[in-house]
Amino acid sequence: MSSARRQPARLPRLLLVTGMSGAGKSTVLDALEDMGWDCVHNLPTALLRDFVHGQGGRKANLAVGMDARSRGFDAGAIPELLHSIEGVRPEILYLDASGAELIRRYDETRRRHPLATDRPAEDGIARERNLTSALRLAADSVLDTTDLKPSELRDELRRRYGGDRDEPVVTITSFGFARGISRTADLVFDLRFVPNPHWIENLRPLTGQDAPVQAFVRTQAGWKETLDRIEELLCDLIPRYWAGGKSYVAVAFGCTGGRHRSVAAAEEMASRLRARGFSPNIRHRDLTLKPSDSIEEHPVFEPGAR
Repeated sequence: MSSARRQPARLPRLLLVTGMSGAGKSTVLDALEDMGWDCVHNLPTALLRDFVHGQGGRKANLAVGMDARSRGFDAGAIPELLHSIEGVRPEILYLDASGAELIRRYDETRRRHPLATDRPAEDGIARERNLTSALRLAADSVLDTTDLKPSELRDELRRRYGGDRDEPVVTITSFGFARGISRTADLVFDLRFVPNPHWIENLRPLTGQDAPVQAFVRTQAGWKETLDRIEELLCDLIPRYWAGGKSYVAVAFGCTGGRHRSVAAAEEMASRLRARGFSPNIRHRDLTLKPSDSIEEHPVFEPGAR
């Protein structure tokens, strides 16, 4: 591991878990507690420093849940307070989810939004987005839980916070543009220049994890050259991100439906990066969805052509 990919001092981590109500803060804090972190929910901001300094010499990582309900909550002032505390490595994790998903979760649990106890949940969601916007901008990481099951969220947290690392957490994601762009990607690469395997009869029911689809895309003009360039770009950027203090790098590959080209690219790039000494995670957002002619672009090539 080169010196550019090492961080110095190993102080305990201080993670502020914040964001939208209903986006998963309780799940995050419970998961961190299971990993040995000292956690506290809805701590008043005036007690944050005392909580950190009252550990009695214990070197455990610390996580604090705060949101618009916390006493003394000021989204503009909290980042400065967090970074003024000595003896820890401060970090902000902002949890988000789409408005529609947050409304669905409130409907499902029959809970009232804390900022809209006598109004529709969407009013509280809009108000909370405004109140926490400064924290979202200041966050070291924004984790969108819209498409994550609780078990998937816990897996992501274990990858991010399960131990000290000497490289950033790299996540390679595939997605379909027809179902919305990847929300939290740092880098997005569009694979729609490659002929769409969806329109080839024997490939349609398969995915980019299957060998026939991978063999097909690798024979297409520009595939190898594009992935070669992206590989070199990522191998250059990832250590630079780490040296600059960025702990998480999210790379997303998109195609139309998110089942063939983007999946194959994500799988191949993850394999290439592992061969170069990195440890990327893979997440396929739309892989389990059924193929649909209505969202796929019609082919501009003869099916089966190379």
